[in-house]
Amino acid sequence: MTLSDNLISAPNAETDIFSRLEEMFDSSPDKMTNGSDKKTLQFSKTIGTDYSYKHQIVWKNAIGFLILHIFAVWGILILLTGGVSLPTILWTLFVAYISTEGVTIGAHRLYTHKSFKATPFLRAMLILAQTTAGQNSMFIWVRDHRLHHRYSDTDADPHNSKRGFFFCHIGWLMSKKHPFVIELGRKIDMSDLESDWMVMYQKKYYYWLYFLLAVFIPAWVPVQYFGESWGNSLLVCYFARYMVQINGTWLVNSAAHLWGTRPYDQGLQPVESWFVSCISLGEGWHNYHHAFPWDYKAAELSSRFNQSARIIKYFEKIGLAYDLKTASPEMVSNRIIRTGDGTHSELGNDEAKAAVSAPGILHPLNPFYNVTYDPPSGALKQEGLPLFHEKDVFNVNGSLRNRSARA
Repeated sequence: MTLSDNLISAPNAETDIFSRLEEMFDSSPDKMTNGSDKKTLQFSKTIGTDYSYKHQIVWKNAIGFLILHIFAVWGILILLTGGVSLPTILWTLFVAYISTEGVTIGAHRLYTHKSFKATPFLRAMLILAQTTAGQNSMFIWVRDHRLHHRYSDTDADPHNSKRGFFFCHIGWLMSKKHPFVIELGRKIDMSDLESDWMVMYQKKYYYWLYFLLAVFIPAWVPVQYFGESWGNSLLVCYFARYMVQINGTWLVNSAAHLWGTRPYDQGLQPVESWFVSCISLGEGWHNYHHAFPWDYKAAELSSRFNQSARIIKYFEKIGLAYDLKTASPEMVSNRIIRTGDGTHSELGNDEAKAAVSAPGILHPLNPFYNVTYDPPSGALKQEGLPLFHEKDVFNVNGSLRNRSARA
């Protein structure tokens, strides 16, 4: 059985800035939706998207993000008009790159999917880098992303793309969580992270570490060494960097679920997006990634817009990473032939490859390059989709079991 075996068709019933960051990014299971008390939900046999459900806006979050973006635009204008020196620009790019790899390699491929193993030194470096990215603690990031994969593009997905671009890009962080996100979020197995003292230390002291690594040090270095003012340094090295960087991450949740091709599994909502892959260090090969989430490459190939995969391979070469997981070529080709939409570069067909459209230049690097057929309008069984290997499934009552052990 494969991921597609769990896809079934269903009808389209489908304080200050810094002190609010936790609520902005936390999909915590302990935070109830619409002011309700804690209670156990009764799940149907399938989980899809109920379009009659309306998310309640959390206005303090929305206003907080508006303020962050206003300061970011201010910082970008300073940068574009020569308000900071070249060393400051290079420093900002360096911080952005390192912290982005902390998310893509650390939070995503290592801790969420366990697609490779890392030495304590590498794990520590990745946790520090991920802290600098400012996308909440490693623990919360991983929990939300595991839930996203289990119930991708349903009401149990924190950023369900079936609710549109704005919601899955940023709106989910401005809204109270759907009851399914809350209830099933409690059931995600996080025992591996709970047993990692570095992850739990970062979780406990996250906001102190965040202020030091994401705000103070990035702004202090240009002031101390490049002669920048504190105002310009904060606007460029923190606000502009942070908002540009995090919008790049959000595009993986939005654009890479909406515009692109599905050469590996036409029944999955995520797509292959050259544009998102280019700006996110290889995170946009999303149809492949959701088909084979345990593959350290998060893509079939590591040679095309996938710096993160090459860095992991380098870490293996120098002894910092080991036990890299990947899907075999036979498994990938079989999946392409069985469930793909025909757009694969080698195993696809000319008719499917031609059935694409885009405003402007018709090229995969166009952000809106998209297939012409309707996206899958499906629901998932309660057990959800595999996360760590092709046979693991989720018991909605709170435990994992192996699919091959079922009667």
